[in-house]
Amino acid sequence: GFLEDGILVRDRGRIRRRYLRSSSFPWDVAAVLPTDLLYLRLGPGVPAVRANRCLRAPRLFEAFDRRETRTAHPNAFRVAKLMLYVFIAIHWYGCLYFALSAQLGLGTDAWVCPNASRPGFARPLRQYLHSFYFSTLILTTVGDTPEPQREEEFLFVTAGFLLAVLGFATITGSISSVISNVNTADAAFYPDPEPVRRYLRAQGAGGQLARRVAASVHLPALRRVGLFQSWEHGVLRQLVLRLRPQVFGPGEFVCRRGDVGREMYFVREGRLAVVAEDGVTQLAVLGEGLYFGEISLINIKGNTSGNRRTANIMSIGYSDLFCLSKEDLAEVLAEFPSARATMEARGRELLLRMGKLDMHAEAAAEEAERRAQALETALEGLQTRAARLLAQLESSAFKLALRVEGLERRLRR
Repeated sequence: GFLEDGILVRDRGRIRRRYLRSSSFPWDVAAVLPTDLLYLRLGPGVPAVRANRCLRAPRLFEAFDRRETRTAHPNAFRVAKLMLYVFIAIHWYGCLYFALSAQLGLGTDAWVCPNASRPGFARPLRQYLHSFYFSTLILTTVGDTPEPQREEEFLFVTAGFLLAVLGFATITGSISSVISNVNTADAAFYPDPEPVRRYLRAQGAGGQLARRVAASVHLPALRRVGLFQSWEHGVLRQLVLRLRPQVFGPGEFVCRRGDVGREMYFVREGRLAVVAEDGVTQLAVLGEGLYFGEISLINIKGNTSGNRRTANIMSIGYSDLFCLSKEDLAEVLAEFPSARATMEARGRELLLRMGKLDMHAEAAAEEAERRAQALETALEGLQTRAARLLAQLESSAFKLALRVEGLERRLRR
């Protein structure tokens, strides 16, 4: 199987098509070709005809990597894998030793592998064990091997010692790495952030740096949204600072039809499906760079759905979305009227395609808005006249109070 949007695909047809189109398919075919049939012509003394089996080595490493991520004892598995590599190296070097001995002549001197005339060496198993033992002595730099007599033997032993030095360095480094990683898993996944925070505080990095980081991380993804490609850079920066990331799992509904809309979403990664009321039938698929939910946030005249969701949106796999609330969107659009007009125009087009825009209701709403504006103008005029009358009344009352006070003084005299 393979992962698609975080879901493990087990369909044999899809797996087969994906494998046939992969780059590893021709190498796998070459690795399993029946080159053993050449033994019928060349004889079993030419094992090189099976060299194509070595093309399986990448598959072996892939299997090791997968097993290491799934086993409950990864450190023990690494040690076992390292020992397997050691045995394979000794085996190959022993095979080369026997091939060189056969080339120089078995039993011709004390260094090469003995021939069948020596007791016990008539069996291939004894010859293999001797070659494996000889290879182990050389690659472990133990010594105690017969002194080479010919140039080929000297070169072979020298190459073995060099390989042994490199091998021991690799083994030592691998084992030390395994030991050091036994108790450092938590430190690797949960590092201490306090030194970074102290450094940032010492450098005077505050909210401005956080805004720049948010813009650099999310702005490229936001620019892929078709709605924002014609917007100003300042609008996008304001939106980026208000976005909140959300992750939805396979089969999880982002919104349902009829729900009150309080957010709009932008697809950063993953795929989402517009499903019917049965929750299974897919009507459309939303991919990276698309957006939805803006209709319920914008008060479009003639929208028969109001601020309710018009579709069921379900995550197909694992989806990474950006969420923008209604309040944040209103603040941004209030500062940029052209962006609001663009969003309303696109929302109106979408409602027309969905058949949820009532033109008569839109005209009635516009007429009602004009009448409301006229009433507001008339009300402002009445409020002005009432304020003037109130000022005149207060002035008349003040003057009357002064006259009454003057008459009272005259009466007392």
